[in-house]
Amino acid sequence: MADHVAPSAPVNFRTGPGRYHHWSIAVQGGVAVATLAVDRDSPLRPGYELKLNSYDLGVDIELADVLRRLRFEHPQVRCVLATSGIAKMFCAGANIKMLAQSAHGFKVNFCKFTNETRCEIEEATELSQQRWVAALNGTAAGGGYELAESCAEIYLIDDGFSAVSLPEVPLLGVLPGTGGLTRLVDKRKVRRDIADLFCTKAEGFRLRDAQKMRLVDGGWPKSKWQAEIDKRAAAVVAQAGGVGSEVGIALSDLQRQETAEGDTTVYTWQHVELRANQVTRQAELTILAPPLPPPADHAALHSQGDGSWALRAFREMDEALLELRFNFNQVGLVLLKTKGDPAQVLAWDTALSALRAEGSWLAREIQLHQARVLRRLDNMAKSLYAVVVPGSCFAGVLAEILWSADRAYMLADPDGANQIALHPVNRGAFPSLNGSTRLQVRFYGEPDSLQRAVQIHGAVGAEDAERWGLVTRAPDDIDWDDEVRIAIEERVSLSPDALTGMEQNLRFAGAETCDTKLFGRLTAWQNWIFQRPNAVGERGALVMYGDPRAPVFDYTRT
Repeated sequence: MADHVAPSAPVNFRTGPGRYHHWSIAVQGGVAVATLAVDRDSPLRPGYELKLNSYDLGVDIELADVLRRLRFEHPQVRCVLATSGIAKMFCAGANIKMLAQSAHGFKVNFCKFTNETRCEIEEATELSQQRWVAALNGTAAGGGYELAESCAEIYLIDDGFSAVSLPEVPLLGVLPGTGGLTRLVDKRKVRRDIADLFCTKAEGFRLRDAQKMRLVDGGWPKSKWQAEIDKRAAAVVAQAGGVGSEVGIALSDLQRQETAEGDTTVYTWQHVELRANQVTRQAELTILAPPLPPPADHAALHSQGDGSWALRAFREMDEALLELRFNFNQVGLVLLKTKGDPAQVLAWDTALSALRAEGSWLAREIQLHQARVLRRLDNMAKSLYAVVVPGSCFAGVLAEILWSADRAYMLADPDGANQIALHPVNRGAFPSLNGSTRLQVRFYGEPDSLQRAVQIHGAVGAEDAERWGLVTRAPDDIDWDDEVRIAIEERVSLSPDALTGMEQNLRFAGAETCDTKLFGRLTAWQNWIFQRPNAVGERGALVMYGDPRAPVFDYTRT
């Protein structure tokens, strides 16, 4: 039986503290308290109530904004406490009625977006001196516990009621969708037989057993709870050297124009353009080079605020990628293009790298943000072809797009003006999901090719780029139009299911990490389990949740 399909209204990814329905931020000194108090009557789409601090995509869009604003607007914060504003319930996880009525693709993209936000929480702890601590003043179930798992520390109140659980298998017939299983064993190092017990006990475990099983790091009775949590937050700040001296910058709403050209929807931002056509199932995403040289020092970079090209262009690109994921689900192939002066891109890379090395927190956060957007690009369930023509600026950070793409086509023009350019940032500033650079992933098993690539600093023409493996194909101007056209026509004719599986398998060569496991298993297992009758059939567990009748399972093992 097919999924119940939710209304197809476009998803809006813009929000801010004055528009939050579900989260609030309170900052005092080096501590920020991010409080989840879900407004049950403000779902992203009609048809369900967000009971028990359960979440939908709208709640997660706000959390992603909270996280981003803490890093850019409150860089002095050293400890972030994630807690609940609803008595006895930290978070019940993803809203079941929302999942049951949503189309399959929406469910998987929802889980992917949520997981990317969880990964950013972990990155903030590791690289931005903002240690996230889960203060579970109530039960954390399913995705609520997964949110806690993304924090560096988990504390659970001992009130005789509150527990932690991952009840998806026994209650819903699906898996924890945002990394619960992988983080349990890979990150928290819970023994696998204990993890098996935990994941099949729907009611979960309270503090004593949860701490013994390493599901939480500790906890206190209600009478001591707030004092002990405050003490722990103060200790985290002290261990980080005290409240930071950094002064943040404000993140403003991105401005864009929307127009229609026949079947093509065109979004135009300051530095990015997206052209998407659901009929031809193709899109073009173009990133423009910086219009101005980079600032000379941290003060000048700070004075630009969120208007600097390096930050604004990648925020715009991030929004474009999310639009493609959620609002253009028929688009299967994205042509990645750039336009402008590659020297300007390289100048910005040089400036940001130098400022970061000198200790600029803003340069660090901008490059970390660029890396996250590139990983979002890596993670797209769409085919990606980079197209390099004269006037392109695939240089430095924008050259990473070439190696995120499934293929890169570069025109071998007669005068040799069509070039790409490498920069030292390509050697490690923007790691992929498995921790390797994209050049390392590209030349996995080819150490000589990798060694040649990392020694390049500057421009490379089309023939050399093809010979050295930096692009896939470099047709001359006689063959260019036909070869690119045929490649596009063939790609959009293939099964999107098969392509998604193929691309996810091929994009992350080398050893797996926790992150690649999270997204690889999400793509494979959730794509399968979310469509099985045992979960979403007429009497499937996800559909029957809350119904007094028991779900009906086909017990055949496959």
